[in-house]
Amino acid sequence: VAITTRLLVSHLSGIRHYEKDITKVKEEKEKANRAFKLSKPYQDKEQKEKEGKGIEKTDCVKPRKEQEGEVKSRNSKPGRRDKEFEQEEYYLKEKFESVIESLKIFKNDPLFFKPGDQFLYSTYGFTLLSAVVERVSGQKFTDYMLKMFRDLDMLSTVLDDNEAMIYNRARCYVYNKKGRLVNAPYVDNSYKWAGGGFLSSVGDLLKFGNALLYSYQAGQFKNTNSKLLPGYLKPDTVAMMWTPVPKTEVSWDRDGKYAMAWAVVEKKQQYGCCRQQRHYASHTGGAVGASSVLLILPEELDSEAIDTGLVAPPRGVIVSIICNMQSVSLNSTALKIAREFDKEKRAQ
Repeated sequence: VAITTRLLVSHLSGIRHYEKDITKVKEEKEKANRAFKLSKPYQDKEQKEKEGKGIEKTDCVKPRKEQEGEVKSRNSKPGRRDKEFEQEEYYLKEKFESVIESLKIFKNDPLFFKPGDQFLYSTYGFTLLSAVVERVSGQKFTDYMLKMFRDLDMLSTVLDDNEAMIYNRARCYVYNKKGRLVNAPYVDNSYKWAGGGFLSSVGDLLKFGNALLYSYQAGQFKNTNSKLLPGYLKPDTVAMMWTPVPKTEVSWDRDGKYAMAWAVVEKKQQYGCCRQQRHYASHTGGAVGASSVLLILPEELDSEAIDTGLVAPPRGVIVSIICNMQSVSLNSTALKIAREFDKEKRAQ
């Protein structure tokens, strides 16, 4: 078989994640699909009710099922039901000198499926991707990335190195089996720098989001008399990164598809005065003792603003959340925050 970098970046390679047993992976997928199918008839019924009445439900008139879900979520403690963190490889303590060396963890394991046939989120797929960067660039992946972070002015983004003195490094927490809050166990993330091995700050993630949004929109502004500096990436490159890839799925937003290292929801509206999907790109992060999200909601620019150069990129809302607690679901919270700020901007 052939595994391309595009398959790796969209999690279509067939390389395993932390779970080594393909039977268990299939069982978990089937459970998730069954849960989605059970909730869909309720959603369809609610949609028909909206269409019949010709009104749009407001946030204060939430379905009973949703209200119950929110109450349950508020009363339950985060990080206690995530089976993924039961995998032993999350807690590796071995230090690897290069990402190519860390390939030994999974390089002899069988593929779960023929590359390109199915979607399976894989941290190790990104480890292999970082090894490609290391081999092609001729330098250590970590050195390559730290230079990139410097270019982006992300000076607080560093390797999650246990030995290094890192000022303002936060402590991370988990719930133990008795439901008590404890310090997260010691781990060494040198086996997966690309898939969860960097420490950052909310401010740095916002800079990263702005750089991507600027790059994405820079090519749309026509009448700027060459005053705009080029983006860090070409507009077509970001557009490609944010184009949904067939056969992919996103666990944290059923409306979304996976693109290239980003989850993407496309702009969509099927019926008048009914539910709308706004275009946005996001990604969540989960590590031992920590959770995060970065969400980019581009502004819907009208042709007059673009042609006259009355506004300049980046235009939109970027939400960054970092939480020093394991298994906290943050994407829906980030999306609600982004929509509120977007609503405020449009009202102005």
